[in-house]
Amino acid sequence: MTAHSNIRTSRRLSSISYSLRGPLAAEAERMRASGERVLALNLGDPAAHGLAPAPEVVRAVGEQLDRSCGYSTAQGLPVAREAVARHYRAKGLTTVRPCDVYLGNGVSELAALTLHALLDPRDQVLVPAPDYPMWTASTVLAGGEPVHYRCDEASAWYPDPADIARRVTDRTRALLVISPNNPTGAVWPPEILDGIADVARRHRLVLLADEIYADFLYDNVPHTPMASRAPDVPCVTFGGLSKRGRIPGYRVGWLVLTGCRDRGGDFIAALDTLGSLRLCPNVPAQRAVETALGIADTTRLTGPGGELSERRDLACRLLGDIPGVRVVKPRGAFYVFPRVDRERYRVGDDECLAGDLLHEERLFVVPGSGLGPVPPGHLRMVTLPPAEILTEAVTRLSRFLDRRRTSRRL
Repeated sequence: MTAHSNIRTSRRLSSISYSLRGPLAAEAERMRASGERVLALNLGDPAAHGLAPAPEVVRAVGEQLDRSCGYSTAQGLPVAREAVARHYRAKGLTTVRPCDVYLGNGVSELAALTLHALLDPRDQVLVPAPDYPMWTASTVLAGGEPVHYRCDEASAWYPDPADIARRVTDRTRALLVISPNNPTGAVWPPEILDGIADVARRHRLVLLADEIYADFLYDNVPHTPMASRAPDVPCVTFGGLSKRGRIPGYRVGWLVLTGCRDRGGDFIAALDTLGSLRLCPNVPAQRAVETALGIADTTRLTGPGGELSERRDLACRLLGDIPGVRVVKPRGAFYVFPRVDRERYRVGDDECLAGDLLHEERLFVVPGSGLGPVPPGHLRMVTLPPAEILTEAVTRLSRFLDRRRTSRRL
């Protein structure tokens, strides 16, 4: 071994993992490469499950490739930013202008950019538990400290604003809201959002609103934008076309600023600097924005009789038929987050449970512990696959658990 063969890595990475594409995903891929039939219910990728984008969206990109070879402005194409601003004005956020919109290569890039603009070392961000792990990881990489607040399974996975307030310290800078929630599918009601807005208002926090699933709602449940409940509070709302447009491979996301033009000068300057450092978002993909936002076709998927509504119902019914498995029916997004009774079944922690499911049943799901500090026994499963795949996946889970029954009758 030469003196330089082992390159030292950043200490920040020691506490970072991404269970959706981590070692378990690598093992699933190895098994697939060897010819094994692995059912992968780990990623929320509509395109991978036969939910194609609208043809007009693809054409909008292809027809303008010749005009998309150069850089755009750092914030993105003016026509795309105007389309996003118009979209939010129609949602009731009437003050949004194109200058308040930043386009990016997915919400993941923009979340990191925002947190780097906000945080000094050891600054804290309040993050829901469970959460989408990109937020926890991005907070750490920006030098901050994620502080998780509890979403209660017994209360439809809603948080308690009073509990959130108790976690605020003199180092807290931002408060993250994920609604509709990944992984629970909870859609937080206005009264919860009002309580969260009050916490941010009293403690002068920046609100971060991850609303990438705002167009995926079931049972006539409305989505309330976080920014609409806090017009006087600095709020950064994140959205994009990965889910709505069903084009996650295009990497089209945006952030929208509200409540901070008068008080957020330094923050906006930092966003401008960081946005300029990456030069610009993907220009061909930005051509999809105006067309995609002009097509309101997700309700045909989530309304009564829609493909996603029926798949959600099927997954919940099949899981609920397994003794000792509890699932709160999601009202948004396209995941279920069931909990396995660890007294009824001889299973290890969440990572062991997910690993054993992969090796014994060729079923790849995400362990709950990879999504923040949550009670043990949880798994995240995508509800995007067609009925036959969902049925086979739950059959494999049921078969696995049947072998793990404890001798005690419950």
